[in-house]
Amino acid sequence: MDKDGVSIPDEEWERFLRDSGVAAPDAPKEPSARARAVARRLREQSGEPVGWRTHQPVRRRRGKGWYVVGLLVAAALLVVALAPGRVSGWFGGGGGDSTPLAAESVRPDGPPPTEAAALRPTLDEPFRGSPAVRWRDGTAGIHVPEPRATGWMSEEQVARTLDRSLDFLAASSLDRDVLRGERPEKAIALINPQQRDMRDYLTTAFRSPSRENNPLTLFSRFDATDIRLVGDVVKTRGRLTYREGKRGAVEVTADVTYVYPVVRAAVGSDEVVRTIARRETVMSWDDPAKVYIKPGTFSLVSYRLDSTNGGCDTFTGYFAPEFGTRRTATDPGPSVDPYERSTTMDERMKDASDTRCRRATRS
Repeated sequence: MDKDGVSIPDEEWERFLRDSGVAAPDAPKEPSARARAVARRLREQSGEPVGWRTHQPVRRRRGKGWYVVGLLVAAALLVVALAPGRVSGWFGGGGGDSTPLAAESVRPDGPPPTEAAALRPTLDEPFRGSPAVRWRDGTAGIHVPEPRATGWMSEEQVARTLDRSLDFLAASSLDRDVLRGERPEKAIALINPQQRDMRDYLTTAFRSPSRENNPLTLFSRFDATDIRLVGDVVKTRGRLTYREGKRGAVEVTADVTYVYPVVRAAVGSDEVVRTIARRETVMSWDDPAKVYIKPGTFSLVSYRLDSTNGGCDTFTGYFAPEFGTRRTATDPGPSVDPYERSTTMDERMKDASDTRCRRATRS
């Protein structure tokens, strides 16, 4: 009978007892759907049983591909951190890092790297594949030291002397008209006109150039009827140094490498080659009270040239680069790396008596 006094039929009561398990206390109980699901999960797992009310965050399934990509990205970042100069070449362009190098204030301890040497220069990228791609343009690539009072000059006078020395390098090796074959009048005007041996040398060098009287030892010139410069940039790397010389003079030494990209002058020429010249010029800025000299000029103490692809046994007063051929390791002459600046000019020129054409290991 229910709470309202209504009798429950016997069939309904028996069904209730049977379903609730009261009528047969020893009968096996059928687990609920949730219990069956938990039991199945426990059988499939090898770990500790998980309580029904225990919370576990849902784990996102990650494919192996993402794991591999993550490892590759991490490795690439490590390479960038350890060797950034090697990375930019992976993506084409000029090959290698193009970030300008810091000034060469001291002699380097070895040659520049060669990993991009296989890349050939183009009209758009004339320094491609060479260390010069990271060198600075024009006089910006020539380190000028801090001035200090030296010899007969004050600190301010030394500063002006260094500027004039840089002017000579620009007028002799970077001036566009001179590079196209014109006479280097501005540069010559900075040389002491009272230095008789130099007057004779310059007169002979421009009139009848020869191995002994070669204007290229001091000036960079190309014959414009045959050769045309590519673009408006000449890359340089080097430095000025100075010391007290004879009779209190300020003696300035310029050790600079110049890289000139050129093509044939013929219309439509697109094969770019490079002439590379390293010059060491020693200039003595003398005290006018002790030396007969025109104020604002210097006396040349010494001057030397080491060049590659500028013409071999050709003394016309112009650089004469070769096109279409590259010397091989079987050539009889000694090899030289034109970008190597860790050796002194004395070491570089010790084989000057060897008149054989030297082979450049790269251009």
